[in-house]
Amino acid sequence: MNRREYTRVYAYIPMSYRLVSKSEHPVVRSRISANMAIPDFSMLPEVEIPLLNEWLRVINTKLDSIIRIITIQNEGFQSLPFKAVHISGNGMNFTTNEPFQPGDILEMKAILSSGQSAALYLYLYGEVVKTDKQTSVYVTVLNFVKIDDKIRDEIVRFVFEKEREILREKRK
Repeated sequence: MNRREYTRVYAYIPMSYRLVSKSEHPVVRSRISANMAIPDFSMLPEVEIPLLNEWLRVINTKLDSIIRIITIQNEGFQSLPFKAVHISGNGMNFTTNEPFQPGDILEMKAILSSGQSAALYLYLYGEVVKTDKQTSVYVTVLNFVKIDDKIRDEIVRFVFEKEREILREKRK
């Protein structure tokens, strides 16, 4: 009987990880990176001149994109190495060069993109469930912690898009 709450999929994603110190445990919270840096100016009043209003909207969109790009660069997302993972809405597993202990918290910086979806720049936190030695590496299994429903939904959406890609490839 399959006890999994969420479907998981194999993916090759830009990702890095680090061990979170015990003092950081109370303050960690999974989050979407680029959305954190952009203030909400949606309540700006409309200008009465339609052409000017359209130009201001275009400029605002370009500024939002520039801010997002600068934020991503400053946080090091553009230089993440690709890593093979199994990911689901509940957690992930991947290989590491070092063993981690059950209960350790890892911070994963990851980019999820698939199909027509925009790339999602995430900070995810996971509690190590187990670490298994395999030849020269360790397979680290973890469950996501301090994650809200919006981020979990985005991960589930990513998994489903990857599954669709796999089915399309099988049909060819």
